[in-house]
Amino acid sequence: MAESNLPEQRLRAGDAERDRALNALQRAYEAGRLDLEEMHERQEKTLRVVYTDELPGLLADLPEAADLVSPMTPPAPVAPRVGDLPVIEQPGTLTIMSGKKVVVTPNTRSVSDFAWWGGNTYDLTQAMGPGRIVTLRLTAIMAGHDIRVPRGVRVLDQSMAIMAGSDVDTNAQGDGSNGTLVIEGFLFWAGHSVKLADNA
Repeated sequence: MAESNLPEQRLRAGDAERDRALNALQRAYEAGRLDLEEMHERQEKTLRVVYTDELPGLLADLPEAADLVSPMTPPAPVAPRVGDLPVIEQPGTLTIMSGKKVVVTPNTRSVSDFAWWGGNTYDLTQAMGPGRIVTLRLTAIMAGHDIRVPRGVRVLDQSMAIMAGSDVDTNAQGDGSNGTLVIEGFLFWAGHSVKLADNA
């Protein structure tokens, strides 16, 4: 039988694959196999991964990721985990001319909101911790959210903004020793404010 000349198709990575990789990196950091700087570097590369075949290069030397780098079969679909508890994906919300205080619970991976003439206050003091990544997917039109973080949290603002922007207080930008906050979404005539939590 003649061999096919068609190129092998690459599979695109989704949130589930990236989450499993991020969790493996966190476990490796907690086990002392990665220092903080290398964990951050690999986490950032993982967040930018487009194809599944890019992940093994970031994980191949970590026992915590052995089931993710096998070239024979893709990993079985399992819920991503942080520590021993299942990761929480909070459902998206809608904020119109209103807002409320939202305490983001431990092991929350992501939170989403669409705000128009309004915005919530997000308290991340319980959700953050060494090696953890929390993503806020926040869209705001003539609005914005107040975000409160504990000390040591690195803030990565990846929002797209038109006549808008996020303000990260100098004291709120940590070294990443207490986790990483990623802010995504679209801003129009709007902005988010990131400050240290009152009890930080």
